Amino acid sequence: MTTTLSRENVSSLPLEIQHADTIRRQWPVRPRVAIVLGTGLGDLATHLDTDVVLPYDRLAGFPLPTAVGHKGQFVCGHLAGVPVIAMRGRCHLYEGYSHDQISHPMRVMHELGATTLIVSNASGGLNPQYASGDLMAMDGHINLMGMRGNALLPAVSQPVGGRLKKSPYAAALIERAQAIARRENIVCHRGVYVAVSGPNYETRAEYRFFRRIGDAVGMSTVPEALTAAACGMSVLALSTITNVAKPDAPQFVDADDVVDIAEHAEPRLRKIVMGVLEELAAGGS
Repeated sequence: MTTTLSRENVSSLPLEIQHADTIRRQWPVRPRVAIVLGTGLGDLATHLDTDVVLPYDRLAGFPLPTAVGHKGQFVCGHLAGVPVIAMRGRCHLYEGYSHDQISHPMRVMHELGATTLIVSNASGGLNPQYASGDLMAMDGHINLMGMRGNALLPAVSQPVGGRLKKSPYAAALIERAQAIARRENIVCHRGVYVAVSGPNYETRAEYRFFRRIGDAVGMSTVPEALTAAACGMSVLALSTITNVAKPDAPQFVDADDVVDIAEHAEPRLRKIVMGVLEELAAGGS
């Protein structure tokens, strides 16, 4: 449900309504799907039939990303015949933003009308069966980011329930993504994402611990997924495995390495996302 504004007392409205209204004035289309493009994955936005590109800094008070490879812009248009709004870049806790600021873009895209969120990230592999460049559909997470789910919802403009009664990740979308991956001969695991605040990479001891509880580790996605699900959106979260932890034979990995591997995996991720959207366009739920 979107909100129609009068132009009176706009500054007194919640910030997500103000930002949604600014976007809507430039792109008066109701998006069906919101997409968050993480590290090294922004090029997927170049495959949209683009109507409008709106830099985040055109939205007063909108959080601006500083991480490598995060351009900081909304790309609005159609992909596989579906109206979408894509975020080319996101913010992280380690950049100094609050949980509320990180989750704010999800509330904006929900306010615009999006009912599905597809969110991507680059992550470190924990499962020894994984390989660099593999993809993973998140079917659960371990939240070590220091916040509760409802802490992400202090300023939503509409009642959204408050407590999640099930996983935020939609089983039907996971199954659809994996079916597309099998059809395209793409390795796409299904696993648990360990979310940490960063920005430092994990120590050998942390890797040993995380390997016991999850399949991949990263510094994003959980705030977005929890917020979108609490707003009633269906969520598909896809991780690109950029390196696999070897705590007894550690390798040095920096941000540029992560971006490079994620960029090489982007065509495979794009095939899955396009396949999911094509099925949505054909009438799938």
